[in-house]
This record gives sequence, structure tokens and C-alpha cells, in this order.
Amino acid sequence: MAVADVPTTLEKVNQRNVTHWIAGKPAASSSGRRGVVWNPATGEAQASVGFASAAEVDTAVEAAKRAFQEWRATPLSRRAEVMFKLREIVDANRQRLAEVITLEHGKTLPDALGEVARGLENIEFACGIPNLLKGGFSEQASRGVDVYQIRQPLGVVVGITPFNFPAMVPMWMFANAIACGNTFILKPSEKDPSASLLMAEWMKQAGVPDGVFNVVQGDKAAVDRLLEHPDIQAISFVGSTPVAKAIYETATRNGKRVQALGGAKNHMLVLPDADVAMAADAAISAAYGSAGERCMAISAVVAVGAVADPLIAAIRERMGKIKVGPGMDKGSEMGPLITSEHRDRVASYVANAAKEGASVVVDGRDDGVSRSSGFFLGASLIDQVRPGMKCYNDEIFGPVLSVVRVNTYDEALCMINENPYGNGVAIFTRDGGAARQFQFDVDAGMVGINVPIPVPVSYYSFGGWKGSLFGDLHMYGPEGVQFYTKAKVVTSRWPDPGTSTVDLGFPQSR
Repeated sequence: MAVADVPTTLEKVNQRNVTHWIAGKPAASSSGRRGVVWNPATGEAQASVGFASAAEVDTAVEAAKRAFQEWRATPLSRRAEVMFKLREIVDANRQRLAEVITLEHGKTLPDALGEVARGLENIEFACGIPNLLKGGFSEQASRGVDVYQIRQPLGVVVGITPFNFPAMVPMWMFANAIACGNTFILKPSEKDPSASLLMAEWMKQAGVPDGVFNVVQGDKAAVDRLLEHPDIQAISFVGSTPVAKAIYETATRNGKRVQALGGAKNHMLVLPDADVAMAADAAISAAYGSAGERCMAISAVVAVGAVADPLIAAIRERMGKIKVGPGMDKGSEMGPLITSEHRDRVASYVANAAKEGASVVVDGRDDGVSRSSGFFLGASLIDQVRPGMKCYNDEIFGPVLSVVRVNTYDEALCMINENPYGNGVAIFTRDGGAARQFQFDVDAGMVGINVPIPVPVSYYSFGGWKGSLFGDLHMYGPEGVQFYTKAKVVTSRWPDPGTSTVDLGFPQSR
């Protein structure tokens, strides 16, 4: 929301203005454009954030470019030492970072602590950078000739991150990027930007040199400049599929390496032999955790045959026990959504479902908390959903769970594979053969077997298929190291000068 839209609101929050972080220190925006940072639990503005102009983006890029030559020459052992120190600082301040996330995003404090923990795993992975950057060596590839490969950093790289994980997703990116010897510019979501500045301060404390990590706050104007800037070598992005596709096309057209993770429609296939109680627990956890604002949330349960009725009954029974409330309140299990506009958008899918022929089993709009001053919406459950309905086709990104009934495994598999998204998927069954066949058959990048949210650990890589990923490499883990480095192959000979001759023929290896 621009400053012109909310003059009275911004007058109330001028005491806390979220800034950029450039060349190792805070940098106030001079663009004259600002946005509001809301408290989703109360519906009140709590801060303003200055949006970067193109010139301010250029200043951050120049700082990162200046810092690159020295940082790339820093010994691997020193880079690892910095990562270890950063890990210690973040670990010691988990509570503080989680509270900032909860106050600006709205998720519950335990959920925010979980986000910090999973992000921290990526810093821990980056601590092993001396081992991760080891290359290969082939002795005597030809007579007196050795061949080896080294991996070198790209230069200035950028992370554009979403509102739903303001700490974890940046850690997915900057930990490997910086450990590999790059300098990094973070453009966080303008909806919950404060976590980015905490992490910037901690990196400085850990010994990250000025200019190696920078933060530019902003909106589309900042993103557009980042995508076209000639000194930026790579872009990492997490967000919706339409924006991911646009960023991929624009950045690659400008000669940049890109990994752009898009949206999702994650299915949970429940076979007739599944443990119904276990599947219902998983569906509740995966659909309504963080108010459904997760790209790995389960938004569609696919129930095969007779399991549908008892499964829906078990889910409905558990929904009545979900405690919705402010994320800082002890006992709250689901907090508000990020903005009032997003809450209203999510609610519209519930309102429209019945018109399309679905059955609204539980309507979250009827939850008393939905009438509070915060951006709350209760959990909803929709049955008799079919492909083609908006509540099935779209990524809702809120606490709405759809149930699709099918007769057979083959029918379920066909429907899942025909979906344009391919982020995550889960199967619940007691049959090991069926589970193994599913992991072989299904077109998705991350598969859970009796695990509803199969987010990989940090030493694997995160990413989907089809419309959920634009680019060749997934995020963090081994593929993250590959993304933030370029390979160089060296062929060397150290012969006796007396044996040197002129040979215009094709190089020989025998």
C-alpha cells in the first residue's frame, strides 16, 4: 500500500521506519514512497517501510560489487568460520527472531520458531563449504597432462523472497550464496520486512564484511531494477507462479541465471487401507498450519473409494478443536492471514464453492474470530470438489482444504499428474508396494509417504516440477551450491621444455 493511500495510518507508525541495509549499515529510503507494515492480529499498522528507488538499488549493487573481489578471495576456512559464527548468533536469538516474524506475519510463535529452526539448518549446511566446493582431479588424462574442475562464485546475486517465510527462505538462499564466495542482495517482502534487518545485523556481528550482504526494501520498482541490472549475475525467487514465470523470462532475457519457485496445489492421496486417524491428523496439520500460507501446504485431499466418508468425519471432528487467535497468545494454533485483502480473497473461494456444486462442510467465515479486528479467517473444509472448480484450480494460500473423491488409484494419479503444478505431494497407505509405485508414477518434485509436508532436509534440495519451478536447479542443498557457482575445467601440463614441439593436429588424449 502506497503512502498516498494511508496518510493517517502512516502518521501513527512514523516512530518505526524499516530501512534498507547497504554496505554494512542501515540506509533510509529517499524515494518518497513507503508502505505499511500491519499487525495481522490486531489489524493495526505497526511500522512503515521505505521503498527503494532504482538509484537506491544501484547503490546496493555497487556496494556488493565492490565487496565481491575481496570476499571471493577469502579462504574457505574463513568463510566457514563466519558461517559457524552466524549459526551461533541465530541459534542464540531464535526467540527474538521468531517474535518479529509473528508480529509482522501473524503465524503462531511455535510455528515461527519452527521456521527459524528449518532456516538454521541451511546455515549449518553452508558451514561445510570447504568440503562442498571440492572439485575433481584426473591425473594423466594424456601423457603428462592433468585435468581438474574447480567451482567459482558468480558475483553479485539476488534473493527475492515471499511474505510467508521471512527468515527461512532468505536463509535458503544467502547461506550457500555467501559461503560460495558471492555477494548477496535480499529483496524481502514489504509485508514483513523486519526479519531481514535482524539477520543483516547478525551477519555483521559474525564477521561478514560490509557489502557482502545487503537488503533493499521495496515493491515492483525495486524488483524491476534488480532484474535488469547488468552487474547482477543470478536471481533466486520464491512466490506465485505468474510472478515466477515473469521473473524467469525477464531475468534470463537479461542474461542472468535464474531459479524461480512458483505456486503449488499439493495433493494428499489417501488409499482405502490408510490409517484414517493418522491421515486426518496429517490433513489438519498440513492444511491449516500457518493459516495455510505455505507453498507446501496440503490444499486437496484425494480420497479413494470408501475411505472418504470416515476421513471427512475425522477431519471435521478435529477442526472444531483448532484454536484460532493471535500468534503471540499461548495456546493459539492458527493465527491470522497476512492482510485484510488476502483474507477476503481466501474467503471468496469458500463463498464461491457452493455455487460451483461443491459442499461446504465447515465454513471458516462463521468462526467468531473472523469477525474480530485482525485479519482472521477460520478453517474451512469443502467436499465434493472437482477439477475445474476455482477452489481446486487455484492456489488459495489460506486455511481452506478441499476433498476430491475418486474411485481408484489410477483415477487419482491421472488427476494429480494432469494438474499444472508439481510442487509437493503425499500418499497415505499401509501398502509399501503402492507407496513405491506412487513415488515412481507421480509428477512432482517432492513426495511424502505418510508424511504430509515433505520439505527436504538441508542436505537435499527443495523444488517442484512443472509450473512450480522455472529454471533448471532446485533451491538450497547440493543444487544450491551448484546454482551459486560456475564450473571451470583446467587442463595442465608441466613438461620438460626440451620436449616441446609444434603440433597443429587435433589435441590427443592417447
